[in-house]
Amino acid sequence: MPPMMPAPPARPHGKNAFFFVIVTVALDMLAFGLIMPVVPSLIQELAHVPPEMATLWLGGLAATYAVMNFLFGPVLGSLSDRFGRRPVLLASVATLAVDFLIMGFSHSIWLLFVGRALSGISGATFSTANAYIADVTDPKDRGRAFGMIGAAFGFGFVFGPVIGGLLGEIGPRAPFFAAAGLATLNFFYGYFVLPESLAPENRRPFDIKRANPLGAARHFSKLPQVSWFLLAAGIFFLAHTVFPSTWAIYSEIRYDWSPRQIGFSLGLVGISAAVVQAGLMGMILKRLGPVKTALLGLGINVVSLLAYSLAVQPWMVFAIIPLGALGGVAGPSMNAIMSSVTPANAQGELQGASSSLNSLAMIAGPLAMNGMLFAFTHDGAPVHFAGASFVLAATLTAISLVPFLRGVQVSRAALPAGTA
Repeated sequence: MPPMMPAPPARPHGKNAFFFVIVTVALDMLAFGLIMPVVPSLIQELAHVPPEMATLWLGGLAATYAVMNFLFGPVLGSLSDRFGRRPVLLASVATLAVDFLIMGFSHSIWLLFVGRALSGISGATFSTANAYIADVTDPKDRGRAFGMIGAAFGFGFVFGPVIGGLLGEIGPRAPFFAAAGLATLNFFYGYFVLPESLAPENRRPFDIKRANPLGAARHFSKLPQVSWFLLAAGIFFLAHTVFPSTWAIYSEIRYDWSPRQIGFSLGLVGISAAVVQAGLMGMILKRLGPVKTALLGLGINVVSLLAYSLAVQPWMVFAIIPLGALGGVAGPSMNAIMSSVTPANAQGELQGASSSLNSLAMIAGPLAMNGMLFAFTHDGAPVHFAGASFVLAATLTAISLVPFLRGVQVSRAALPAGTA
C-alpha cells in the first residue's frame, strides 16, 4: 500500500447528502429506542414466561444483534468501498424496515431472533455512514462531523424510549410498526436526495479477506498508525458497555430507582451528550486538535467513571452526568484521527473494522460488567460494592491510553496538518 498521504479535498455534495446521513443515524437510534420499552412485554407474550425468565431471552436477543453486527460490519464497509456508499446505505435502511415489520407481526419468539439478526446486519450501517462523512469532509473538519453523528445518536436515545413508552399504551406491537414507518420514510428520502460520495477512482475490488472481522484486523495490523488507534478505541468502547448493560439494574440496586427515574436519568444522559457533540465538539477540536481532545476526553471518562462508582446518593449521579457527557469528545476525536491516517479508498474498511470491534465489545462487555456487578452485590458476596463495574470501566479506559499514545507516537508524520 502506498505511503499515507493527506486525503484529497472532498467533492461538494450539498447539505441534503450530509443531512440524510445524520437523519439516518438519528432515525435508526430513534427506531431502536421506540421498541425498548415493549420488548420485554412482547417476549413474555410470545414465550409465555414471567418477567424473570424474559431477562434470559433478552440477553439472547442482545447477543444475536451484537454477533451479527460484528460479522457484517466489515462486509458492509468493504462493499461500500467497492460499489459506493449510497446503495449500501439504502439497502441497510430498507432491511431495517423489514426487520421491524417481522418483529411487529411475529407470533413466535424465534421470529424475534430473526428480526434481531436482521437488525444486527442493518445496524452495521453506522460504519458506512462514517465512511460517507469521511468522503465528503476535509480531514480537519471530520471530528466535528463525527460529533454531529454522535449528536444524532443521542437525539434518538433521548426521544425513542419516551415515544415508545407512549405508543406501548396502545399495544406492545405498535412501536414496531411506527419504527418500520420511520425506516421506510427514510429510505424514500434517501432514494431521492442522496448522491454517491465515493469517486470511481477511489473504489477497489471486494476482497473477502478484508470483508471479515479477522481479515480486517490482520490487514490493519500491518498499519501500526491505524491499528494502535483501533485497539485504543476498542478498549474504550468495551469500558463504555457498562452503561447499556448495567445502568438500569445498577440504579435499581443502589438507589432503588423506579423505571420513571431510570428513564429520566437516561434522558439527561442523551441531552447532555447531544449538547456536547453538537455544541461543544467543534469548538474544543478547533482549540485543541483531535489528539489533545481525545486525551482530554479519555481523562474525563476515567474521572467520571470513578465518580459514578463512589456516588452514594442519587443527586450525585445527576451531578456527574454532564461531566461524563463531556468525556464523549474522545470517541469522535479518535475516529477523526484514524480516518486521517487511512487512504481514501479504505475508509469503508476502516469504519467496518471499527464497527466490528465495537460489536465484539458489545458481546464481551455485558458479560464482564454484569458479572462484576453480580459478584459484588449478591447476598453471598464477601464485599458489597455496587460501584465495582464502574471501577472496572475506569480501569479499562485508563488502559486504552497506552495504545492511543503509542499510536500518536508512530503516526506523527502521517497526520495531516491541523489534526494534531
